Amino acid sequence: MATAPAGVTLEAEGAIGKLAVRRWRLGNGLGVVCAIDPGAPIVSYQTWFRVGSRHEEPGKTGLAHLFEHLMFSQTQSLAPGEFDRVVEATGGESNAATWVDWTHYRLSVPAHELPLAIRLESERMHALVLEPSTVEPERDVVTNERRERVEDDVDGWLDEQLMATAFDVHPYRWPTIGWMADIRAVGLDDIRRFYRTWYAPNNATLVVVGAIDEHDLLTRIVDAYGAMAPAALPPPVEVIEPPQRAPRYKAAPRPIASDRVLLGWRAVGQAHPDWAPLELTTTLLAGSPSARLHRRLVIERELASTVDIQLTPFRDPSLYRVAMTCTRGHTAAEVIAELDEVIAALVADGVGAAEVAKAKNLTETDFWAQLIDADGKAEALGHHETALGDFRSLAELGARLAAVTPDDVVRVVRAYLVPEARTVIVAEPDGEDDGDDDGDGDDDGGDA
Repeated sequence: MATAPAGVTLEAEGAIGKLAVRRWRLGNGLGVVCAIDPGAPIVSYQTWFRVGSRHEEPGKTGLAHLFEHLMFSQTQSLAPGEFDRVVEATGGESNAATWVDWTHYRLSVPAHELPLAIRLESERMHALVLEPSTVEPERDVVTNERRERVEDDVDGWLDEQLMATAFDVHPYRWPTIGWMADIRAVGLDDIRRFYRTWYAPNNATLVVVGAIDEHDLLTRIVDAYGAMAPAALPPPVEVIEPPQRAPRYKAAPRPIASDRVLLGWRAVGQAHPDWAPLELTTTLLAGSPSARLHRRLVIERELASTVDIQLTPFRDPSLYRVAMTCTRGHTAAEVIAELDEVIAALVADGVGAAEVAKAKNLTETDFWAQLIDADGKAEALGHHETALGDFRSLAELGARLAAVTPDDVVRVVRAYLVPEARTVIVAEPDGEDDGDDDGDGDDDGGDA
């Protein structure tokens, strides 16, 4: 094991499959999660900040996502647009994403360009230029993005309406991209304050996976980041959403050819013991052509052209979501009735071991497939470290999925997929057929 340079402390060790992972901590609070993965001469260098849309406040939504764009603009030594040009000149790639619990920035570069990655990321953590000349062009980009992804996109509209209707008090109720009025109105002082507060070493974790020398990496990180001062962070956002006591429903006309339905049941956060069996049910119900709900709606009844189910992997309890696009001549009421029948039959009759084993194989394959390359490993580690507090929960989730039983599946469906905990949003044809049955909505990840 590598020896640490002065001022760096080893905090945790774990493994993801055969990959050894360690978390180190600098004196100013900066975390470093690293894993030596010599399979290819590349490095995934990611910076994860513990700030997402949940850390905003009413009237100032969208700041986390706005910074996803601002961070690619100007720093004290880089002109606007130069960050990407420098990275691309190495043959590398850069990207970013914002979500409810985090914001992260990714560089994928040849291993010998690691010093450049450290220099670029350390500079924009503390030396971003925030002036009208840099802020206003990015504000325009974000307002246009909101129009395209939400206001002019049926699936984006459905998603926004579901969260806003299902939640009463939790900040999950507002969209990651922010409300349009807030994006337009937020002032430069608020933008600068957001940067000083959240883009600080004690609110960040570097996740580095690839062909690295650990001691050399840590030494370079200390040189680049060690002098940065920690920020006075606000207390954690701890909001408990009141239980939902009755079903909620909203419908509105949109420019589509047939009904589209997005519904969500109140569920659990990703660290909860019931998250794994609920996640397995998403595959059992809609994860393959033979899955129960897909087979009933799409193949047998031909009531829907698409069915998709997702359990949102948030820190706090969120939603178990079902999206369905009706075929022409069929309605939201019909597909919802069939959905209820499928769920009732599962609870009444149970599920067989073979059906659960098939769903488990598909779910576990998807889980491990995300860890094939350095970027996927770093992203999964970063999510678990940032949203759930410990990268080691990634391996624990794999074990939890493998341990799910048929009785677990029936139990969680009976407990969570109940009418009183459900919110339904329906987009109905407005009479002006756009000829688009399936839609092409963009499920937000916030990529710049």
